[in-house]
Formats: sequence, C-alpha cells, structure tokens
Amino acid sequence: MNYKYAIVLGIVVFSSFQAEAKAASTSMLGTANNFGVLAASTVTNTGPSLITESLGVSTGSSATGFSPGSVTGTIFTSDTVAAQAQADNATAYNFLAGLSSNVDLTGKDLGGLTLTPGVYSFSSSAQLTGKLTLNNQGDPNALFVFQIGSTLTTASNSSIVTTNGDVPNVFFQVGSSATLGTGTQFLGNILALTSITLTTGANIKCGRALAQNGIVTMDTNKVSSACDTKPQKVAVVPELAVIPEPDSLLGVLGSGIVGLLFAFRKRFRIS
Repeated sequence: MNYKYAIVLGIVVFSSFQAEAKAASTSMLGTANNFGVLAASTVTNTGPSLITESLGVSTGSSATGFSPGSVTGTIFTSDTVAAQAQADNATAYNFLAGLSSNVDLTGKDLGGLTLTPGVYSFSSSAQLTGKLTLNNQGDPNALFVFQIGSTLTTASNSSIVTTNGDVPNVFFQVGSSATLGTGTQFLGNILALTSITLTTGANIKCGRALAQNGIVTMDTNKVSSACDTKPQKVAVVPELAVIPEPDSLLGVLGSGIVGLLFAFRKRFRIS
C-alpha cells in the first residue's frame, strides 16, 4: 500500500469532516438564516438603514420606510417564505431556550466581561453597558448563547467584540423585547419573543434581528449577517504543517485518522 497516498486521503477526509461540521453549525436558524430582519406584525424604518439580507413580515404585511432604507435581499410580507422563516425562527428560539445553562449571570452587566464559548443565562433582564468581549478560543465556529428571561437593553455606544475573528454562532434568546441604544455596535443574532427596537445609529454586525410575535423598529441602522471569520490554525505534526482545529466530534475523528496514517508513514520510513 502506498502510504503517501493514504496520508493525502486522510487529509481529504478530515477536510470533508470540517466542511460538514461548519455547515451544521450555521443551520440552526433554518430559512430564517436568509433574513437580516424578521417581524410578525410590521417593520418600520426611519432614515437610510441598510439590511444586507432579506426582510420578512409574517403574519403581518407591512414594511415601511424602504426607501429611504434599503434591502439587498428581497422583501417578503405575508407569504409562505416569510411564514416558513417565522416557523424556523420559533423552532430555533425554543431550542436555545431549552439548552442547559453553564453560567448564571443574573444581576450582572455584560459590559466589561470577557466570556468564552458557552450558555449564559439571565432569569430576568440583561443589560449591556460598555464593551462585551467574546473570546472564541481559536474556534471560528464557537457557540455563544445568552438566555434572557425578559428584556435585553444596551446603553448608548455599547459594543460587542470578538477575539480571533468574528463568531457567526452568537445567539441572544430574549423572553420579551430587545432595545439597542443609540450608537450600539452589536454582534450576534437576536431572537426576541416579542419586539426589537434599533435606535438611531445602532448596528448589528454578523447577526440578525428576528422578532417572533411583534415588530421591528429601525432608525438609520445597518444589519449585516456577513462575518469576517478567520479560521485559526494549530500545528499537529511538523511534516503535515498545520490543519484546522476540529470543530466537532467528526473533526476529532478526522484528526485521529491523519495521526494514525502519519504513524504508519514513520514506521515504514517512506520518504
């Protein structure tokens, strides 16, 4: 058996595991993943807001203020596309709400904290004043979930930032409504049971505003699902240089295959 080819095959298999894991990590929202803003009754906008995905309303039919606002995708109102997105939004909301919490942050301000991947819970309201840092620990597909019992509110000019590149899997499951204060630079997907208000100049990067039963109100905002994710690399064996850090159990299995094949390579001293 030609172990050189076996090693190459192992690397190809591992790469396919990586792709599958990454695809799975972005599918939680279902068809709602295609929407930057989603509301139940109406979306209202003031000023030159920009949504870089589609906009949806279901079961309502009103989306006003576009223009001066603009949508790079499609506006769906009171149709089967928006209805399916809302159904998927509800499914994702319930899934996030049902996760077991790793850390209870009730009574604490998110501002000033540096958090690693996990599930964080608030029994009632959550407040962000200042800067929240999310450390993805070298995994561009790290999962951050914030379970909030009632409201989410950010103070003016607050922000969420990440280390090692953006993280596309950041979710705020909000039990009632969310309000982003003036000038807030937010990162993540907001899944609010009722409504979402984006005040003047509040922007959402690498995320979405998904309101299940109420309205979304906008005022000169940018909502973008684009993520500037930069996958991290870790050395495994010198001869194989670097490979992506495993994203899932399948990734770990793939790295094991590569390691086993490398062991064969050393044993048979193939140049």
